[in-house]
Amino acid sequence: MTKIRAFTSATLILALAGCSFAPPYQRPGTATPVAFKEAPGWAAATPADAIAKGQWWLLFNDAVLNDLESKVSVNNQNVAAAAAAYEQARASVREARASLFPTVDLNAGATRAGSFGSGQTTIIGGNTISTGSGGSRRYSLTLGATWEPDLWGRIRNTVSQQKAQAQASQADLANATLSAQGELAADYLQLRGIEHQKAILDATVTAYAKALQITTNRYNQGVVARVDVLQAQTQLDSARANAADLERQRATFEHAIAVLVGENPSSFSLTAAAWSPTVPDVPGVLPSALVERRPDVAAAERRVAAANATIGIERSAFFPTIGLSGDVGTQASRLGSLFTAASSLWSLGATAAETLLDFGARSARVAEARAAYNQAVAVYRQTVLTAFQQTEDELAAARILTYVAEQRARAAASANQVEALTQNQYVAGQIAYSDVITAQTTALSARQTEAAATVDRQLAAVSLIQAIGGAWAPVPADAQLPPRR
Repeated sequence: MTKIRAFTSATLILALAGCSFAPPYQRPGTATPVAFKEAPGWAAATPADAIAKGQWWLLFNDAVLNDLESKVSVNNQNVAAAAAAYEQARASVREARASLFPTVDLNAGATRAGSFGSGQTTIIGGNTISTGSGGSRRYSLTLGATWEPDLWGRIRNTVSQQKAQAQASQADLANATLSAQGELAADYLQLRGIEHQKAILDATVTAYAKALQITTNRYNQGVVARVDVLQAQTQLDSARANAADLERQRATFEHAIAVLVGENPSSFSLTAAAWSPTVPDVPGVLPSALVERRPDVAAAERRVAAANATIGIERSAFFPTIGLSGDVGTQASRLGSLFTAASSLWSLGATAAETLLDFGARSARVAEARAAYNQAVAVYRQTVLTAFQQTEDELAAARILTYVAEQRARAAASANQVEALTQNQYVAGQIAYSDVITAQTTALSARQTEAAATVDRQLAAVSLIQAIGGAWAPVPADAQLPPRR
């Protein structure tokens, strides 16, 4: 009968150990369109092998950019901070999982007692012990264990909560890396675009200097008034000032790039290089895949799962906490007798604790957890909506900027022709120099806006890649991080 009762009790404990008071988790639903409005024909594509591994910047075919991007995940300090947070979250998972198992302690002690007087006895623990001149000795060794059975699922829900938080932290790391990579690419492309505009202005300065010389010669010959010379000088000085300001802008982007790759701006420099107007075709994705690709969406969804587990943790507080403990030890006055059966001791114990009255505190914590869950759901759905908004924005930008760049190129070509014609007409004495200035100003602006339009298209491509999540893919929460320098 005793065996039957013991078996029944063990079966009941195992059955209770499977309890969990967290609601069954399902990812919150969101409305997903069949196609993107701004690019209805944009279908999923299979990019090159290197691109599929996440190196989306290779689409720009720039060796310097490739080298810089390789340093972001290793040296960027914002990424390093996110990596440290991820490591901390993984450690929290291991800590929470350890609570499922007993805690074992080992204690050892040795004491020596004696009398300051001339007596030969010492009272220890109510017993009179002969001490002699050297006093008495006592040795002890105790092995103990404590365990809290997870009857109501509190510990397992805590593990689930911490694991979901770690997965969210892993997605935060991916998002921080993607953000830094995108910012680096944008800064680099703008720096190269400024270098190209500087080259345009340098050529313009040379042309304006030649025009000034021609005007000066005509003035010396008495053909034109001095105002023409002053106007030509004004054009030249303005162009030189604009070129110098571009150097300032380039320096600002160079400093920003240094920080992004984890280097000191004072010791970092980029050699000027020929401008590459490459505007890559971004591989398409389906709207249904967008939610799976974006790391910020994944992070928000994992925080919903963590909030769901928190509800189970708080609901388990309505049930008693049960603890089991056991000790095995030995005590003796001599080391040789420490491990004899006569000196061995053991104990087993069980404790139970239950809150009888808390004036609604536990109910309030459950309500708080449910409200936090609803908040996490709202944040998740807002993140999804923002993801679609950003993707639609960048698709529209990519489509419209393509047309803008075509028109800018045509306008620049026409303006260059007008500039050349007016210069010839002025030399022939057919028009005033003010007409030349107007043509020069228009042509310079057209050339600069043509270059800026191409850079805008490149930046839109980078933003579109970021909007669709790059080539990010989730990895397990306990995956190893790459080494850092």
